[in-house]
Amino acid sequence: MSTILPLAEPLPRRAADPRRAAHEANKLAKRLRHQVGRAIADFGMIEDGDKVMVCLSGGKDSYTMLDVLLQLQKKAPVSFSITAVNLDQKQPGFPEHVLPDYLRSNGVDHHIIEQDTYSVVARVVPEGKTMCSLCSRLRRGALYTWAEENGYNKIALGHHRDDLVATFFLNLFFHAKLSGMPPKLLSDNGKHVVIRPLSYVREDDIARYAELKRFPIIPCNLCGSQENLQRKQVKRMMDAWERESPGRIETISRALGDIRPSQLSDGKLFDFLALGRRGDATADAHGWLAGEPHERDD
Repeated sequence: MSTILPLAEPLPRRAADPRRAAHEANKLAKRLRHQVGRAIADFGMIEDGDKVMVCLSGGKDSYTMLDVLLQLQKKAPVSFSITAVNLDQKQPGFPEHVLPDYLRSNGVDHHIIEQDTYSVVARVVPEGKTMCSLCSRLRRGALYTWAEENGYNKIALGHHRDDLVATFFLNLFFHAKLSGMPPKLLSDNGKHVVIRPLSYVREDDIARYAELKRFPIIPCNLCGSQENLQRKQVKRMMDAWERESPGRIETISRALGDIRPSQLSDGKLFDFLALGRRGDATADAHGWLAGEPHERDD
């Protein structure tokens, strides 16, 4: 007769080791400081004497950017100021006390701009249409104007590595062009230098860091509630790629910094017509290949 042995009792789940958790948190913070510091150095984002306006939305990205920049500021070999600026767009139910309370409790120099862009967007954009584009333009205009009026020469935005890659694919798939979101740029009016210190940082690391730091996250109920956005489609594609081939997004991110104009097809970036040209041949001499009328001299 066979003997039926009782199933083993499951081992009690061990409580998380606080020392290990602290060690992992310190490793993550060190990695973020290193990546942000490297981006600042690679692109010359911050120099001695800069007045940096850090745009704080209340989301995980901008909280993390502000926190890491404040840490780097304490040890930086150059002197620069940081002011956190939030635009209160007067969205219904917006908890306007959260950001000022957080910033005051942490001794961060800050300013809240109050401008009712929500009503403008809600009035102009038809119901069911994407509000992000107009909302972004109005928000950017208000922040740039305040920066100019108050002498800030650098404007820091919280876009991370995944945002840069997603923007590249958005332009590729929906606008038929190879362009993206650069780590540093000059605004269209030439008056503002915009920097993205999180350009090398993974979104997953930011989410984990924000959780560990217990930032008081404020969700965006205006554009965050709109599901059928092109950016969300690209994000799903990128998430699927990363699950199937871990590290693919990092590879694409590195590729954005290694452009080979001669391996693409843009004649404005590389002189294909001059390549291998013999004698006095000119571009016009090849017009007949494209079906252009050509008159032969008698």
